[in-house]
Amino acid sequence: MADDVLHILIIDAPYYAEITQELLAGATAVLDEAGVTYERISVPGVFEIPAALSMASLAGDMGHRDYDGYVLLGCVIRGETSHYDIVANESARALQELAVSEALAVGNGILTVDNADQAWARARRDQKNKGRDAAEAALRMAQLRREMGVTEI
Repeated sequence: MADDVLHILIIDAPYYAEITQELLAGATAVLDEAGVTYERISVPGVFEIPAALSMASLAGDMGHRDYDGYVLLGCVIRGETSHYDIVANESARALQELAVSEALAVGNGILTVDNADQAWARARRDQKNKGRDAAEAALRMAQLRREMGVTEI
């Protein structure tokens, strides 16, 4: 693989499998069109995505797998308890802290919605498809890292 080809890691949480699959289809279409390489890992839920991102970043720092950017995909749908607030808020906070402290190129395609209809409106490839948006953001941020000469923190 040439050094100029970006390598992206997709981290998804298929708790809502059909919604996540649609987000993934939008994301991979963008990555394929851009001609980048990518890998994918899945974790049990959105709450586990920050830990997986941290592990992937650390693996790169240790000379193992190294990624230029990350696409994060999943869905949290509000339920009857405060669990939604904890998962949505704490995972978003952790992801933002990691992205900033580690200067990671992250595209966040994690949906936080009130119901399945809202999720589908944001997941369908013929509508808003936040998977596509997340991949585009990750690519742009990875390019920005390179333009700024950021290789390690």
